[in-house]
Amino acid sequence: MRVPTLDRRTLIHLLTGAACAAFPRVGRAAGERIVIAGGGILGAQLAYRLARRGASVTVLEKSKPAAGATANSFAWINATYDKRPREYFHLNRLGIEAWHQLEAELAGTLPLRWGGSVEWYGEAAAAAAFRDKVRQHQSWGYSSNLIDEATLRALEPKVEPGLVTAAAQSHLEGHVDPVLVTGVLLDHAKRAGARVLYPAEVTALDQSNGRLRGVRSTGGDIEADVLIVACGTDTRRVARMAGVDVPLKDSPGILVHTTPLPQLLDRVVLAPDAHMKQKPDGRIVAGSGFGGTPNTDTSHATASRFLNTASQTLPGLAGAQVDRVTLGWRPLPQDGFPVIGFVPKRRDVYITVMHSGITLSPAVATFAAMEVLDGVEADPLAPYRPGRFVD
Repeated sequence: MRVPTLDRRTLIHLLTGAACAAFPRVGRAAGERIVIAGGGILGAQLAYRLARRGASVTVLEKSKPAAGATANSFAWINATYDKRPREYFHLNRLGIEAWHQLEAELAGTLPLRWGGSVEWYGEAAAAAAFRDKVRQHQSWGYSSNLIDEATLRALEPKVEPGLVTAAAQSHLEGHVDPVLVTGVLLDHAKRAGARVLYPAEVTALDQSNGRLRGVRSTGGDIEADVLIVACGTDTRRVARMAGVDVPLKDSPGILVHTTPLPQLLDRVVLAPDAHMKQKPDGRIVAGSGFGGTPNTDTSHATASRFLNTASQTLPGLAGAQVDRVTLGWRPLPQDGFPVIGFVPKRRDVYITVMHSGITLSPAVATFAAMEVLDGVEADPLAPYRPGRFVD
């Protein structure tokens, strides 16, 4: 039987809260027993949405909430220029809107900062490619524009950009403290009836005739009608228990966190040699990029050298103290795009793994809750099904 499909207008209305009350339940009954493997930001978003919908939710986290990729994320909310093709850009754009909805729902309790971003290049070839990307995103309706050096300096007066051949401002973006957000969401999920168990690592699935009966873990056995896999780099191991391979590739990333500093940045700053943001508590978080790096040296000496280099762009970093250095292994699927949806030929194991998990998590959680509880297929998730890895 064909699964009903939601049109884009319904999805956008749902994200803005307009369609929530009227949306019909055509799938599973309230009280459905759902186990979420993973207590990072994606697992927390899922627990919050599903518990509010009346599901019986148990989160199993193998160490402690937000201890994995979430804790080590730059946590930039965006749909900028490498979010291609158009369908992937659109999904990230919905992610931004979903963050605004979530912020309104939770009445200002989320540690979110909006303000957009600035990005620039000095080298001619990189600048030309960047201009093309900006114009492409503008044609898709993204609120960004090319700016000159004077405008860049006015937007970020504490920055010394060096040679500026091409620069742009994006207006819709923000950043978040991912660990604090995960805690807030899990607290709200628990108030709605969810359980959060840790340390509790998934060790096996209890299955009978190809159907899920429960999930076995180091924290005990849990009866379950549906397992949602949201455990980042551990996804492949858990997904194999359900008979599906989700290939991931190594994508390490190092971030340097300073001790609190005076206000230096008003938005996310993407310089050619360093990406930086400033948290509400004054700490600067800086890294060298988002595409993965072979460098896994987390020594304070290396971090101090990086800050010294970054201080050429942000002079206020000169002499800044390193608070900590984090090495995160990004949950990056082999083809670079999210993997979201039920395992092929099953309706009891649902996979969620992606690199842009911070941006995408509130939208993906909303859509996944509908797919699991209402038996629909959300159109923006169609390109990202686990079945694309099945021969």
